[in-house]
Formats: sequence, structure tokens, C-alpha cells
Amino acid sequence: MSPRIAVVGSGPGGLAFARVLHRHHHPVTVLERDPSPDARPPGGTLDLHEGMGQLALDKAGLLTEFQALSRPEGQAMRILDTDGTVLRDWRPRPDDHANPEIDRGQLRDVLLGPLDVQWERSVTRVVPGTGGGAVVHCADGRQEEFDLVVGADGAWSRVRPAVSPVTPHYTGITSVETSLDDVDTRHPDLARLVGHGSVAVYGVNRKLVAQRNSGGHVKVYAQFRAPLDWHAHLDPADTEAVRSSLLALFDGWAAPVLDLLRHGTAFVHRPLHVLPVDHTWPHVPGVTLLGDAAHLMPPLGAGANLAMLEGAELAESIATGPDDLDATVRAFEDRMWPRAHRWAEITTAGLDRLLSPDPTQALAHFTQVQP
Repeated sequence: MSPRIAVVGSGPGGLAFARVLHRHHHPVTVLERDPSPDARPPGGTLDLHEGMGQLALDKAGLLTEFQALSRPEGQAMRILDTDGTVLRDWRPRPDDHANPEIDRGQLRDVLLGPLDVQWERSVTRVVPGTGGGAVVHCADGRQEEFDLVVGADGAWSRVRPAVSPVTPHYTGITSVETSLDDVDTRHPDLARLVGHGSVAVYGVNRKLVAQRNSGGHVKVYAQFRAPLDWHAHLDPADTEAVRSSLLALFDGWAAPVLDLLRHGTAFVHRPLHVLPVDHTWPHVPGVTLLGDAAHLMPPLGAGANLAMLEGAELAESIATGPDDLDATVRAFEDRMWPRAHRWAEITTAGLDRLLSPDPTQALAHFTQVQP
């Protein structure tokens, strides 16, 4: 009889885990707090690396579907000085598929496929059993026992306390997100500025990044060093007050760059939190973590890729490996931790360079050798 397995969270890592198990005809329960796939905006675009996110999709049998939707041209990257001078303008070759972009919503739909997700199942805690396995407690009062519970529920994981007391800490850097819709028609100058991929501008302890999604949609991210409560004097619903505050932070930058903020719609405040670079935990039978729940790190292209690869690897090991489920999970954790540690070090150092008192440090990030 197959062990009863649940994954908490329907992000890229949790769904990759579930889809690989599904491909191997292994039952899995997916628990998600959202009431439906479209309950909230899915977020921006992701670059999926050949040896990470794309490998996970290959293990799930979904690589062809991904390739049909992905945008290799989205790998293009332009870096500007604050006065608008172009410092770097890289465009991928037509055959370059190393890190193509895909909208998060499109990736979610590819991964969901035939999976039977239990929507609106908000997990409040997970209690390991004395002899293995774990009990999942939900906000609706229901409890369910599984042989293995996988926490893929992100930064503020409700599964993590079952194995670790550690919680994320604020990096000192805040990101404020806004959007431009129908950019090619409504803002053709900004469409040319962003190009097919992204444009980034670096100043003293701050940066602006605009990234093209599909359908003429552009996400804009203003990032800067500030106290966690920097916006306490602002009404989040007062879009113009937030806009004015951001424009003051980036005062003196080139007018076309500031137009990314001037024409943005609603603003969303996203302070950047991380887990310690060396976060691990004593193995707990019946419970494990992957992705941001295990190793939340700065958002520099590694997090979703790692989560998907970890989910796919763990599922494949469970489906094709020995019958000893606990030994399989132990081996997975032993592989995950050193790899996540390397990427956490790289992304932490990268964040420090990208938001530095010396803006020239930003260019060093893009020549860094990947692990």
C-alpha cells in the first residue's frame, strides 16, 4: 500500500512535487489555503534554469508544454545609469534556452493539470507523530494523518514549526511593486525602454527594475534600503501618496526611468525577508520542507527554481526508490541543505551588491559564476 503523502502549498515547488508523484501513479494530497487558483494575482514572470526548473518540468513530463509558453527573448537584460546612459544591453541568441521566462500564472496552470487540489484548506499547524507520520490541523477544524507531510508553503510556513523554530528576518530592503498594462499601445516609449526582457537602473542603495510579462504587461519593482515601517505614515490605499513618496526617493533619476513609477497603477509593499543562510533542522520523521519554507533567500532567480527541483527530486525518489520512506526523506534533506546553502550565499551577496552605496558594484553580480 502506498504511503499517504500530503504537500502543503500549491506554489511551483509543491506542484512540481505533486506532478512527479502523479506521473508515477502515486497518490498525493495537495492542501492549499486559497479558495481557487485565481483567488489572487499570481505574480510576475520567472526565469526557469535548464538544470533546475526546466529539469523539474522534464521529470514531470511537462517540458514540451513549458517550451510552448516560455519566452526565450525574455532573457534580454538592459542596465542603465541613473541618467539614462546604457551600461549593458544583452540580448539572447535565438537558440538560447538557458533561462527562458514564463508568467507565474501560466506555469501554475501547466503544473496544475489534472491534479485534484483541496482548495481553501488552510493549514494551521502540523504535529509529528510519536512513531512517525504527522497530523495536519486545518482552520476549519479538520485533522488528517499522513505518513509524510511536505511543507511547500512559503516564507511564513505553517509546517516549518514542526521541524524548526527559526522564522524569517527582515533584510533591511523593501520592494514596492507596481504594473503597466497594455504597455505597447499605451506607453510605447516605456515598451521600447523595457524591450523584450527587463531593464534595471542602480543608484545609491536603491534600484528600479521593469520586467516584461506576456500580453503587454510589465511589472515594475522599486527596491531600497529602509526601516521595515518606512511607509507607516502613508495610507496604502492612497496610490498618489505612495507614488509621490517613491518619486522623492528616486529624485534626480532620468525622466524615462521615473515614468515607470509615474504611470504605474496600484503599489504593493513587499519587504524582503530571508531565513539564515545555514538554516537546517534535526530530521523529524513524517515532516520535511522544501523551497522558501526551507531556505527563504533574496529573490534573485534561484528560489522558485530550487523549489521545483527539490519537489521533483523528492517525488522521484519516493516513487522509484526503496520502500523506506523515512530514509528517502533523510537522503533528500542531506542533498538539499548544501545546495541551498550555496545559493543562499550567492543571492545574499548579490543583493548586497545590487543595493550598494557604490552602484558600480551592481554590474559584478551579472558576471558571477553560478554554482
